[in-house]
Amino acid sequence: IQHTIWCVNDSNTVQEITSLFAEQVPCTYIADGHHRAASAAKVATALSDSKDARFFLTTIFPASQLAIFDYNRVIKDLNGLSVDTLLSLLEKDFIISPSATAVRPTQLHEFGMYLEGKWYQLETREGTYTSDPIGILDITIFTKLILEKHLGIEDQRTDKRIDFVGGIRGLGELEKRVDSGDMAMAFSLYPVTIDQLFNIADAGEVMPPKSTWFEPKLRDGLLTHLIHS
Repeated sequence: IQHTIWCVNDSNTVQEITSLFAEQVPCTYIADGHHRAASAAKVATALSDSKDARFFLTTIFPASQLAIFDYNRVIKDLNGLSVDTLLSLLEKDFIISPSATAVRPTQLHEFGMYLEGKWYQLETREGTYTSDPIGILDITIFTKLILEKHLGIEDQRTDKRIDFVGGIRGLGELEKRVDSGDMAMAFSLYPVTIDQLFNIADAGEVMPPKSTWFEPKLRDGLLTHLIHS
């Protein structure tokens, strides 16, 4: 990955760009870094006398150039369940089909599960999820019908029994984590779509945690904004 940076510091050019955004870009969406943006807003309030604190670093990509990858999960244990029992419980909400190859979901409401060296395709049954912008998300379905319902994982942010694997690392990484004994099972998810992201933001909602993996990503620390109080 190569980063190329141009410094735009001509005042007329800056004003032209500012005018173009004001006239032709009705809104922008925070795709990543919600907490950092909120923290920056708090700093601006706390340091209201500081001109520098009113601004913070950001990068903006056109939706057409932004790729959303799947953000997959690996689980430490089966919550005391046997493999057969877990499969039986999951069949109440999913149509389960064994697969001879690694399962990368090809559509919404479809999941891949890797367990004891075998892949399974899980198709969500109708009527098991809601149609609101959050409820229809695969990560919401996965959280409610698998993590909370059967595996006893209530908070993905803090529970040490779950870990996250960016889709850019491939399904082989999921198999590696399970085959090594580090984790007991893995799930592959279908990526959130740009339209879903926009619908949730337009509804005033916030995406569930660890539900998207965005590319391209800027290298951390490449640029620094200094705040002088």
